[in-house]
Amino acid sequence: MTEYLIEITGLTKVYGAGGASVQALRGVNLRMERGEFVAIMGPSGSGKSTLMNILGCLDRPTGGSYVLDGEDVSQLSKDELARVRNRKIGFVFQSYNLLPRLSAVKNVMLPTLYNGHSHTTDEERYQRAVALLEAVELEDRMHHAPNELSGGQQQRVAIARALVNDPSIVLADEPTGNLDSRSGEQIMDLLRRLHDQGATIVTVTHESAVADHAERIICLHDGQIVSEPLL
Repeated sequence: MTEYLIEITGLTKVYGAGGASVQALRGVNLRMERGEFVAIMGPSGSGKSTLMNILGCLDRPTGGSYVLDGEDVSQLSKDELARVRNRKIGFVFQSYNLLPRLSAVKNVMLPTLYNGHSHTTDEERYQRAVALLEAVELEDRMHHAPNELSGGQQQRVAIARALVNDPSIVLADEPTGNLDSRSGEQIMDLLRRLHDQGATIVTVTHESAVADHAERIICLHDGQIVSEPLL
C-alpha cells in the first residue's frame, strides 16, 4: 500500500459569508507521493494560491481533510500549524523574502533558530547553512547582504534557507517570477537537481516553461482540478 506524503480529500475553502462569500476551492482531491516534483497551474482566480497556502499550512480549509506526512493538519491551531511549517515545509517565494540586514549565511540559518526540536549547536547550524550555500554554488557570497546579490543569487539563498531544516516538502510559489529567463532557468535546474536527490517539490506557476520541469502537472479551474483524476 502506497504511503502518500500528501493526501487531500474533499477540500473546500470559502472566503466571506452569505451573499458575499466566494468559494475558492470546491472539493479538491489530491495525492502526492514522497519524492514527486509537481507543478500547480491555473488562471488567475482558479484557486491555485489558495491551495498552495493550505498545502503550506499558512491557512486552513473550510471543509475536507489534509494529511501531511501522516498527520491530519486540517484543523490544527495557529501555533500547531507554525510548528508543522517550521519542521516539515520549506518555502521559496517569488519575492525571496530575505532579511536585508542579515548576510546570506545568517538568512539561511534563520529557520533553525525557531526549530524547538533541534538540539544542534550554533556552530552546527552555521556549518549546515554553509554546506547548503555551497550546494547552491554561493560559497563565495555567503557573507554578502541581499542587496549585494543578484535576483538569481537571492533566490538561491532562499532555496538554501528552505532546505535548512530538512523539510518533508519544498513549496515554491512562482520561484522565477522576478527573474530574467536565464536566471529563471538556472533556478529551475537547481530545483530539478534537488528533486533528483530525493526532494519533494511543489511549485505554483503560470509559466509552462517552469511547469515543464515537473514530472506531473495539476491544473485548476474555478477551484477544481481539471487534469487529474478525482479520488
